[in-house]
Amino acid sequence: MKYLVPLKDSFFKNANATHAAGMKKYMRNQFDFIGLKAPIRRELGRQFIKEHGLPGVDSIVDIIKELWNWKEREFQFFAMDLLSKFKKKTDASAINLYEFLITNKSWWDTVDFIAASLAADHFIRFPEQIMPRTQKWMVSGHMWLQRSALLFQLKYKKATNFHLLSDYIIQLMDSEEFFIRKAIGWTLREFSKTDPGSVIDFVDTYEEQLSGLSKREALKVIERNNKK
Repeated sequence: MKYLVPLKDSFFKNANATHAAGMKKYMRNQFDFIGLKAPIRRELGRQFIKEHGLPGVDSIVDIIKELWNWKEREFQFFAMDLLSKFKKKTDASAINLYEFLITNKSWWDTVDFIAASLAADHFIRFPEQIMPRTQKWMVSGHMWLQRSALLFQLKYKKATNFHLLSDYIIQLMDSEEFFIRKAIGWTLREFSKTDPGSVIDFVDTYEEQLSGLSKREALKVIERNNKK
C-alpha cells in the first residue's frame, strides 16, 4: 500500500540487529523484529503521521490489515497506535476488525491493548454489542478471545458489570491456561480498587475453584492496603 511505503522505509533505516535479537527472544521467538525500542518507534510513527497525515476512516481497515500482514512486530505496534486515533470515529463494524486482530498473530502484547483499550472504548460507544459479541468469544474456545472477554472491562471501574465479569470468570475457572488464570486475577485485582468487598466475597465463595495464581493476583492490592 502506497501510503505505508515511507513508514516501512523509516523503520528499516533505523533498524538495530542487536535489539531485534533481544526483542525476538523476549517474545519467545514468535515474531521477527526490526529492533526499534518503543520511544524510537513512537517518534518515527509521529514523524510519519506529521508528514503524511492520517488516512481516511474508510481506508483504515485495509491499512491495519496490511500492517498486520507484515512480519516485523513493530508494524503491529504502529497499527495499534494508529487505531487508537480512530477509536472514536469508527462505526459499529469496527468490532469485526478488533476480533480479527485478536485472533491473528495473537500474543499478550497486542491482545491486551486491543481488548482493554480499543474494544473497551468500542463497547462503551456500542453497548448493545457487549452481550452477543463477548458471549461469542466465551464459547469460541479461542483462548485470546476468552481473555479479551475478561479484559474489556479492565478500566471500567464503577461502570464495571461485575455480574457479567463474575459469570465469565466462573465459566473459565477450570482453565489451565496461564493467560486465562492471569487475566482472571488481573480483572479482579483492578476491580478491587473500586469495590474490594465484592472481590473478597467472590474469592471467598470460589476459593476452591480458583487457581492459586488467580487468587494471588485478585487479592494483591487488598492485602497491600491492609498492611498500611
